[in-house]
Amino acid sequence: MKIAVAMSGGVDSSTAAYLLKSQGHEVVGLSMQMYDNLSRAESTYGGCCTIDDLADARRVAWKLEIPHFTLNMESGFHEKVITPFVQSYLAGTTPSPCVLCNTHVKFDLFHQKAIAIGADRIATGHYARITRDAEGRFELRKAVDLAKDQTYFLFELSQAQLSEALFPLGEMTKPEVRALAERGGLSVARKKESYEICFVPEKDGYPSIVERETGITPAEAAGEIVDADGSVIGRHEGYYHFTIGQRRGIDVGGAPERRYVVDVNPFTKRVTVGPASLLEKSELIAERVHWIGARPSGPIEAQARVRSRMADVAATITPLDGDRARVVFAQKLRAIAPGQAVVFYQDDLCLGGGWIAKA
Repeated sequence: MKIAVAMSGGVDSSTAAYLLKSQGHEVVGLSMQMYDNLSRAESTYGGCCTIDDLADARRVAWKLEIPHFTLNMESGFHEKVITPFVQSYLAGTTPSPCVLCNTHVKFDLFHQKAIAIGADRIATGHYARITRDAEGRFELRKAVDLAKDQTYFLFELSQAQLSEALFPLGEMTKPEVRALAERGGLSVARKKESYEICFVPEKDGYPSIVERETGITPAEAAGEIVDADGSVIGRHEGYYHFTIGQRRGIDVGGAPERRYVVDVNPFTKRVTVGPASLLEKSELIAERVHWIGARPSGPIEAQARVRSRMADVAATITPLDGDRARVVFAQKLRAIAPGQAVVFYQDDLCLGGGWIAKA
């Protein structure tokens, strides 16, 4: 097949391209320029898609003797990822930009570009697997390497998107991927991984993105820090600096136990802090719920994950009217943050997920 590989310049996508080329496919490398690095030359970005990453992708393509093109995705990335990211912080919620990037950029805008050049499939370096059930529906399953599994970020993929996607690394472990890259002579075989949000500068963090995009000043967003009883115990320089469950940056003292952010109110600009016990919740309401397969007709017993690096927890998931669902966990969880994704599983099968509206 003719396969367009999304090449970020990292070892995973590079190895995916190498593997597919070795299998005899016609491979085209496509890299995505998500933002203008040069216009922010004074800042060091925190993750992928830098100028150096694009250069690494080109070097790998030359090594593999495959065509390589860089796609200007700035406009789409800004609209689909950065703008919602900023709006989420201004609304006092916690965004999940990597899910949005996969849903709207890599498996939509990028997919459209790949189809335009005649590709039969698109492939990425994600650690995930695609299977089919007895009725022929496509299924999204966890990677063999559970420590690297990325299905949490892919829960919004549709049947149509899964039908045209390939995850060549889904059956491999990370050490196996690096070893294969070494054998293939890929220059990125030992390249360090990035875990940060790609467009957030390492030095200034995400508040600088909010301020740059909106023109808001710390003075405009400053307000009170209060305890659980509503008593003022301090002040802050911008409510968008805080997210549910945060402990660092709370400049108040006098409490015998650690304090965490338990609420962010964008209207009053108040940030409420309290003990960890106030963060513990056993259920949530999700909205914009997407089911990869058939929508359940009633409550189901499954597992759910409320953050990408958290463990799955046993839960009862009940579809509600519209595209909502109630998730009741078998145990209390800490820091369930509105704005984040909650993803549903039955063992290694990803059922889908939604966006946390209320906990």
